[in-house]
Amino acid sequence: MTEVYILSGFLGSGKTSLLTGLIMQAKKDGLKPGVIMNELGELAFDSEAVEEGVPLKEILNGCICCTGSEKTESQMQALLHEDVDIIFIETTGAAHPVEVLDAVHSPLFGERLDVKGIVTVADGKRYLASEGMTPQVRMLFLEQIRHAGFVLLNKSDLLTDSEKAEAVMGIQALNPGARIVETVNSKVPLAALRSLAQKPTGMPVQKAGIGSHLPIGTRLVTFSKPVSRETFEGWIRTLPETVYRMKGYVPLEGNKYPSLFQYAYGMVQWIPEYMNMPANLVLIGEGLSEIHVPGTGDE
Repeated sequence: MTEVYILSGFLGSGKTSLLTGLIMQAKKDGLKPGVIMNELGELAFDSEAVEEGVPLKEILNGCICCTGSEKTESQMQALLHEDVDIIFIETTGAAHPVEVLDAVHSPLFGERLDVKGIVTVADGKRYLASEGMTPQVRMLFLEQIRHAGFVLLNKSDLLTDSEKAEAVMGIQALNPGARIVETVNSKVPLAALRSLAQKPTGMPVQKAGIGSHLPIGTRLVTFSKPVSRETFEGWIRTLPETVYRMKGYVPLEGNKYPSLFQYAYGMVQWIPEYMNMPANLVLIGEGLSEIHVPGTGDE
């Protein structure tokens, strides 16, 4: 039996950090991991976090739970042909975990899988501010927590003790059967997840406007010229809260190659690159057509 874990959580919560940590632990334990990674946009930026030599299948520009269900089945079959011991499925932040669970089960290979359950990464700050989300997005955010067997209250180092207590109590009320662990950088022992046993949550699945009905969208922009880091970070501070995630390669003035850039809920990360990467940026959020990105010619 091949163990399967569905890694769920809203955009920018820390799912990719969780994935990379679990891959390392699986290999250390002598297991051969495989990965299915679902990206909301057309470019697979997050897939670069998967180590070379680890079988990786990608589903781009669509959710596993809707347009990608047939692709999911074929990708699962491909991984099983590579004799992997454990499969991690990283969903998009716009995927409903129960619908992903449904897409993973197939009569073609169901007897070969031990689907351990749903692991949801919840950004603590984002959870406490969830009342400010649009109704559809908030429903999806909470559904991802409600149906998990294991919840990581991530970025807990950014919370005060009283905020941690408030978040834990809120999550317990939402999902009394889940195990809740406070984490930083999504660090959790694989052994803890392997103790999971898939079981019904006993909660009805609420439709959360997945796919074309959800207001979350993506936009790909290409830089036409380098920008100063100061100008770019000044622009970031003007962004509305409905821009949830950005990732890509930004050409900065004075640098030979574009830098890898990641953004989630006001938090920014820059990583220097030492080769000429495509100067593209993916934005994920709501109302993206109104966003003007410096250096792309649409300012």
